[in-house]
Amino acid sequence: MRKLTALIAGLIFGLGLYLSGMTNPAKVLGFLDLAGEWDPSLALVMLGALAVSSVFFYVARQRRTALLGAPIQMPTRRTLDRRLLLGSVVFGVGWGIAGLCPGPAVALLLTGQWQVGVFVLAMALGMWLFERIEARRLAKA
Repeated sequence: MRKLTALIAGLIFGLGLYLSGMTNPAKVLGFLDLAGEWDPSLALVMLGALAVSSVFFYVARQRRTALLGAPIQMPTRRTLDRRLLLGSVVFGVGWGIAGLCPGPAVALLLTGQWQVGVFVLAMALGMWLFERIEARRLAKA
């Protein structure tokens, strides 16, 4: 049941990304182009997402388990460190260069565009490389 629920949630998420324009790199780059012809429509999408998710985060904080019985794991760290800031910058630069972030890129795989496949492959390689580097760092500590 959990896998089916995850599949349905993922499909709804992907459909939302598509309908909102988050899978359109030109629209995303238009949103990020503050000095040019800025397109503020994605700001409304993000504000809507924050409004909806804040309600569910509030409810989740009141519970110990999800509706299907899995434990709810909320972030506990509240500090900003160099690694978090650097990772945010790398993510933002990648988003600005490609006009895609991971969620919309995975949703766009269904289009069969080879450029999206290259992006997702590079993203997966980057995650794998990070895991290898992190494992070495933790082994030394």
